[in-house]
Amino acid sequence: MTSLGDPADLDLGSVERPLRSLAGTVYLPAAAYGIGQGAAAPVMVLSALELGASTAVAGLTVAIVGLGQVIGDTCSGQIVARIGERRSIIAASTLASAGALACMFAVGIWMLCLGILAVGLANAVWGLARQNYLSLAVPFAWRARAMSLFGGAMRFGFFVGPLVGAAVIWLIGTRGGFVVQLVAIVAGGLMMARLPDPPGAGAVAQPLSLPTVFARHRRLLSTLGTGSLLLGVARSARDAILPLWAIHIGLSPAVASLLFGIGAAADVLFAYPAGHLMDRFGRTVVAVPSISVLGLSYLLIPFTTTVFTFTAVAVLMGIGNGFGNGVIMTIGADVAPETGRAEFLASWRLTHDAGFLAGPLSIAVCAAFFPLSAAVFAAAGLSALGAVVLKKYVPEYTSKRSMTTKDG
Repeated sequence: MTSLGDPADLDLGSVERPLRSLAGTVYLPAAAYGIGQGAAAPVMVLSALELGASTAVAGLTVAIVGLGQVIGDTCSGQIVARIGERRSIIAASTLASAGALACMFAVGIWMLCLGILAVGLANAVWGLARQNYLSLAVPFAWRARAMSLFGGAMRFGFFVGPLVGAAVIWLIGTRGGFVVQLVAIVAGGLMMARLPDPPGAGAVAQPLSLPTVFARHRRLLSTLGTGSLLLGVARSARDAILPLWAIHIGLSPAVASLLFGIGAAADVLFAYPAGHLMDRFGRTVVAVPSISVLGLSYLLIPFTTTVFTFTAVAVLMGIGNGFGNGVIMTIGADVAPETGRAEFLASWRLTHDAGFLAGPLSIAVCAAFFPLSAAVFAAAGLSALGAVVLKKYVPEYTSKRSMTTKDG
């Protein structure tokens, strides 16, 4: 399998061949990395509970992933612009491996949180490097499908990860999810390190600073970026809500992990179709229904009291999340400037990752002072607000861009 060294070498006449040429160095590693994240997602909260944390503090552990990604976003653009995608992937995979090890051997909640924070930091650099490469290597007409397939590969990992994690948890206990994460991070990092940088990548001596990027794109990031943030809230809140609600209705950690994985299966099914719809009909047709279905699923969670009803809502939530597969990455690539692309994309990812921090954080705060059902309804309300913002601002920016942009 050969990798893409020069984006200009892509065969623009076929979507299938460019995506196949990216399989071994982009999509398979993304699936491996996703397996690790999927295996760890349900056990972060459960491990915190085992270490003696309260329900509210356990919910905060998921928010720490978002905190790490937000911190990482503030410098990831400069890192990728300066040293390139390949070196950035190697550094991020090393840091994520160290974080997974810390989670595996955590002797207190503080050590668990440090490990989770390290993984979040690595996620920011890892994700930006892949998004920046795809935005350069894939032509505009196929961009959404390429981004959605990348997101779909990650979601496939999120589907497989909890299933593998459930088996390992059954064998060695709750920390087994972190064992799967460590193996997956190492495997994905080794595969991804084979991908060469596009010409000119990593050659910027003085990358743009984060304040400079925000000043240049103030209106875009404060309007469309707000929609990106709220979609991040809607997506990430489920990582805290589903495990907590599973425990609330009396499910075991292994069963919770298994059902989490079943819900994630819907993400995989909607990966490529979502990209096809975006390339053909625009970004709004995917962004707004995605967050709306997520909001509906949050409204239904308080009414689940059995394994069957919980699974049904988890699947509905997976459909909502999967239908929006790749939409944030695609919109970011659409509106990114030619100069300072990596730095802009880092700022764009910051808006979404801030939502990944705010989602679990808001759930934890609500759970500390109100019944868990109140936190769920809050997530539903924020999802509804996000749908309104995305409906208004996505076409304002992406329609203009698509009329003047002919390639990536």
